[in-house]
Amino acid sequence: MKSLLLTLLFVTVTTLSFSQEVSYGIRGGLNISNLDFDPDPTFSNQHRNGFAFGGFVDYGVTEQFSIQLEVQYSGEGAKADELRADYIQMPIMARFSLGEKFTVGIGPMVSLKSWEEQDVFSTFTFSGVGGVEYMITDELFIDARLHYGLSNILDKDLTNLEAQNTTIQFGFGIRI
Repeated sequence: MKSLLLTLLFVTVTTLSFSQEVSYGIRGGLNISNLDFDPDPTFSNQHRNGFAFGGFVDYGVTEQFSIQLEVQYSGEGAKADELRADYIQMPIMARFSLGEKFTVGIGPMVSLKSWEEQDVFSTFTFSGVGGVEYMITDELFIDARLHYGLSNILDKDLTNLEAQNTTIQFGFGIRI
């Protein structure tokens, strides 16, 4: 197992070190998020409007393919105060260029909950993320993403409910 991980790390570093182009940037976004409960909750579950901001590094592997690593803060959860959750997130997206202006991306995302003393949220969550980006100029872009929770975001020691976070994010940013 250790040799497999070391080989994977070596191949990744080698691939990224020979990449054609590396770009950096910042992006911000508006979130519309909600929690999908199982079983259905007995309380009101309304969506939350929040925001996200962060920075990214995009490693161009070929002209049409790149890998983008990102760190962002994101306000998610539901509208009620006890159902709000803010995260530090790290999406890793495989991005495919569809011409000069459009790019689509898909990948995993790990989230670390920003801390509060006592709440029912798990510290780490895992999601899938997919999106599309449109370049307005060579530096400015807009994008839309969907984050779909793959893990239970509620601490199973504190509640018998399960919930996944679903977020639609509309973003804008600049490549440096």
